[in-house]
Amino acid sequence: MRRRDFIKIIAGSATSWPLTARAQRGERVRRIAVLLPYTATDPQVQAWVGTLLQSLALSGWTIGRNLEIETRYATGNAAEIRKHAAELVALAPDVIVAHGTAAVIPAQQATRTIPIVFPVAVDPVGTGLVDSLSRPGGNVTGFLAFEYGLSGKWLELLKQIAPTVTRAAVLRDPSNPGSIGSFGAIAAAAGSLGTEITPVNMRDPAEIERAVGAFAHAPNGGLILTTSGLAWDNRDLIIGLAARYKLPAVYYERSFVVIGGLVSYGAGFIDLYRRAAGYVDRILKGEKPGDLPVQAPTKYELVINLKTAKALGLSVPQSLLATADEVIE
Repeated sequence: MRRRDFIKIIAGSATSWPLTARAQRGERVRRIAVLLPYTATDPQVQAWVGTLLQSLALSGWTIGRNLEIETRYATGNAAEIRKHAAELVALAPDVIVAHGTAAVIPAQQATRTIPIVFPVAVDPVGTGLVDSLSRPGGNVTGFLAFEYGLSGKWLELLKQIAPTVTRAAVLRDPSNPGSIGSFGAIAAAAGSLGTEITPVNMRDPAEIERAVGAFAHAPNGGLILTTSGLAWDNRDLIIGLAARYKLPAVYYERSFVVIGGLVSYGAGFIDLYRRAAGYVDRILKGEKPGDLPVQAPTKYELVINLKTAKALGLSVPQSLLATADEVIE
């Protein structure tokens, strides 16, 4: 069986694994809770969960034998995330896996004793999730998607691929500390790059559509999308608006470019989930999260969609194409 099919099979049933699985005689069953600020039907999110479970299986953790999983999907709604975080903590799992700052903060507020592993988080020191990258302390550790400073790279990338851009709308989730922190880093870089920055809050689709439409009335504009559950939930809308208004746009993860976005620069989430499974394994075997350093990505991926560039009338510099990890034609 191919790895891709294996992941699909595992991930497709992720919402239905009960906490009533029976262990084989004499083997202790461990419980993992998973908190995701996304929809349960999203195939990319299911691929992340499938990667986590496949990697755990390779370390000897098998659902129905010595492992139970309870998963909550909360979309990007902050109140729903808090509700599900409290529900999962009440189940007293051995480990909580929480994706992103917006999920980790309410989980951390709900428990200071249950270990929490984040496969993805933005600047965990800056957002107060951990004391330091090398010695997290407390009950939280995981994997860094990027620090705020990387967000300035997105504006540089926008200027490289679309040199005429002098205005950039930065789409942000006002309830997500990581999203707000990224906006601050982009704004700090704007002066030296000769670009005017406009914040666009994305509390709901209507607000996004209205704000981007208003921004697009003036020329020489571009978009930058900061990371959050709301950004992910509204990705089809945002990519569609960028196409409608002929706005070059930079995204934080390759999945946006695969479905029609122009360019992305960021860590590969599949790899981060694979590595997070290693930390879950180590914690289940007795290590403390506070002693496990927060790890940075092993690499950042630059992905460019040439079909989208052509539709926008852009000629991508050869120097940029030469450094791309993936070019979609």
